[in-house]
Amino acid sequence: MKKTIIAFVTLTLMASCNKNESKTNLHITGNIKGLKKGTLYIQRVVDTTLVALDTIQMDGSSTFESDIDLKSPEMLYLFLDRGVTNSLDNNLLFFAEPGKINIETSLEGYLSEAKITGSKNHDLYEEYRKINTRFKDESLTLIEQKFNAMKANNTAKVDSVSAKQESNIKRKYLFATNFAINNHEHEIAPYIALSEIYDINIKYLDTIQKSMSPTVAKSLYGKKLIAYIQEIKKQQ
Repeated sequence: MKKTIIAFVTLTLMASCNKNESKTNLHITGNIKGLKKGTLYIQRVVDTTLVALDTIQMDGSSTFESDIDLKSPEMLYLFLDRGVTNSLDNNLLFFAEPGKINIETSLEGYLSEAKITGSKNHDLYEEYRKINTRFKDESLTLIEQKFNAMKANNTAKVDSVSAKQESNIKRKYLFATNFAINNHEHEIAPYIALSEIYDINIKYLDTIQKSMSPTVAKSLYGKKLIAYIQEIKKQQ
């Protein structure tokens, strides 16, 4: 009888522990070299506003950890409050997904030195961003060239640069579309459609939506993309 009671209590405790553990499905660990004091906020976007999911006080140690309940893979923000400025350089984006994610960076190179592991969606995001940066750099170069041509009243040069700008935009949008379609089994696909090419021709958004896997279609960004496309079609 005594053994039965012990066994029952043990099972009850185990069930209770499993129930508590099920409340969170994302474990975040990290290290910000050089940081001794400050506050970290793990945030998500809710109706265009950043809302804190967790607040971590840093006092004497550069390491941190957090447990979060993530309903669906989502772009989150690790905001560092240095107590000095609210610069955008203090907000680190990472594409979170259930599991374990590690964030390694430094106080001096908070964004530039960040290494995030444990998320396939984030790996894909970094791959996309690396190539997309080329289009952004070219855009800046062309803006400068156009400005100089306008100052010099060189109409032919202005027209030439304008044509290059249009071509650069088309290539950027085509790359984003193909990237989303090629990675249709990951939530990065609808995220790119919504954040990077939301104003592209509806047929391309439609193609991305139809290429999404059933799981991605039911995700946070998958549902948002479907709703967004439906809204556009209503207005046409």
